[in-house]
Amino acid sequence: MMKMQIGTTATTPGDGELELRPGGMVVQKRTDQISNVPRVIRVRVKYGSVHHEISINSQSSFGELKKKLSGATGVHHQDMKIIYKDKERDSKMFLDLSGVKDRSKLVLKDDLISQEKRLLELRKISLHDKSTRAISDITFQVQKLAGQLSAFDTVIGKGGKVEEKNLENLMDMLMNQLVKLDSISGDGDFELKKKIQITEVC
Repeated sequence: MMKMQIGTTATTPGDGELELRPGGMVVQKRTDQISNVPRVIRVRVKYGSVHHEISINSQSSFGELKKKLSGATGVHHQDMKIIYKDKERDSKMFLDLSGVKDRSKLVLKDDLISQEKRLLELRKISLHDKSTRAISDITFQVQKLAGQLSAFDTVIGKGGKVEEKNLENLMDMLMNQLVKLDSISGDGDFELKKKIQITEVC
């Protein structure tokens, strides 16, 4: 994996030198002396049967153009392909250095592969959050039941009696928590948390 600090450059085959912008985006390093003065241009982007007129800084990257198009089309910027002069343009490349000028025509297409990857990642995050909440809830329930069990032990230790039915109900509730734990799926961190709670239940 390429590592860079602000102010450093690196070379990627076919892309020329890259630089790290203050915002964190790695883009093509600007080496021209002609385009030092940015200006606003209007580009015409076709998406399906609809054309969108977008005003944008001439020195913006295609990634920045995608974000503007996201607001106009409702398509997530990571799910886009931008075609200019029959060639897909990388998000890191600059508009002016790629030849895009005022009134240039571009084509926007759906990037189905990127969309699938993004949705899978969102699903993974959602499952992670759901599992975290489930384990937190089980932890709370187990601690509460453990307190009741401790109270029963105290009563028995002092020579008192506890109704067998109450003890059985408590054990049933603890076993239910064990079943819930077993149904939670996750990574190694979740498996460790599950083992800790299983130990509490048992």
